[in-house]
Amino acid sequence: MSNAQRLSMLQAAYVVARRDFLAILFSRAFFFFLLGPLFPVVVGGLAGSIGQQVESEAAVPQIGIAMQSADVEAMLAARASLANELGPTMPDMVELARLEPGETYDARAELEKRVGSLAAVVTGTLEHPELTATAERLRFWRGPVALVAATAMRDAPTSYPDVALSEVKASGASETRGRMRTAQVGQLILFLLIMLLAGMVLSNLVEEKGNKVIEILAAAIPMDAVFLGKLFAMLAVSLVGIAVWGSVIGGLLAFSGVEGQSLGPIDLSNLPAPGVGWPLFFLFGIIYFAMGYLLLGSVFLAIGSLATTVREVQTLSMPVTMMQVLLFFFATYAMARTGDPIEWLAIAFPFSSPFVMLARAAQDSALWPHVLAVIWQLLWVMTFIRFGAALFRKRVMKSGPQGVKRNRKLGTLLKTAFRAGSETAS
Repeated sequence: MSNAQRLSMLQAAYVVARRDFLAILFSRAFFFFLLGPLFPVVVGGLAGSIGQQVESEAAVPQIGIAMQSADVEAMLAARASLANELGPTMPDMVELARLEPGETYDARAELEKRVGSLAAVVTGTLEHPELTATAERLRFWRGPVALVAATAMRDAPTSYPDVALSEVKASGASETRGRMRTAQVGQLILFLLIMLLAGMVLSNLVEEKGNKVIEILAAAIPMDAVFLGKLFAMLAVSLVGIAVWGSVIGGLLAFSGVEGQSLGPIDLSNLPAPGVGWPLFFLFGIIYFAMGYLLLGSVFLAIGSLATTVREVQTLSMPVTMMQVLLFFFATYAMARTGDPIEWLAIAFPFSSPFVMLARAAQDSALWPHVLAVIWQLLWVMTFIRFGAALFRKRVMKSGPQGVKRNRKLGTLLKTAFRAGSETAS
């Protein structure tokens, strides 16, 4: 392909992209598109607040004590003493019964009543305590019950020396864990945005195929330019939506005075810093969103172009969504194995590459892998666009290379095509 042909194709793609972008941006549906993500955010916020309220009001599991009076008092006093020293790690203990010498207590029957927050019962004596509970409780509480009983018998210390504390802001382990959390959050946000926005490309060509505008476009300009223009138009619409959502969320946080618990105002200094730093991390986030959107969008555009009705597009949406979820799981699995062959495979695989590379930006400060990764992803975008256009010509247009001689000016043909589409739609 000569330079003139490349320039002509880019000009045609620009015209298609500008037309689609403006048509979507100034439509009524775009307003509802911007409101769409607010509903899951509101539902998620309500679910989170309700969940926190339920968790705070949930009954704390308790260990009941059914021993002789002296042993009950000794166990409760020992537990209180240990709680002052060890904090809330000690399980809560309550009095159940004060037994007479030789009297027994049916702990199994008490637990099988399934009443209240009683999770275990301690019977027996201080020398030989017996813990009755479910299997998981037995493993968790065997040690604490033994410590309380030993403290009650004065066989364990009841006072502890003061430990001098020296705090540092970070260590190697905390830095690694912090960057891992940043990588996970970045991958999750990238996945949600792409899953929310890339699916719109599936139905992008259905309207043009229905009103025969696509035939005029195919005669006027290369199908590669049509695919390229529509794909970048949808990317631009998505970036506008993200900018609006980000501005609204940022404004709400700024004007509402939201503060973290004992962290002061929310800012980036309170979050684990990524390996490349926050400015570059945000830049890579935008770049890898664009790459992930273009990669998946080019495939979705080719798949959706084969559909003839909106019903077929809706049928395709479920496997498309499942494919995105599998890609996210694969990228998440590879993220935790930096330097292993599985990570390099995820980087080489074009659809998971943006997710893995964003995680690498959070974990590693090297910049050269990102340059190579973006070039690699752009090559795959162009490959998928060419393949989708060729598949569309062969399966939908029922032709090989376009045989119509383009002897008119590009601008005149495009204006005629869009005018014919508007008249047909009306």
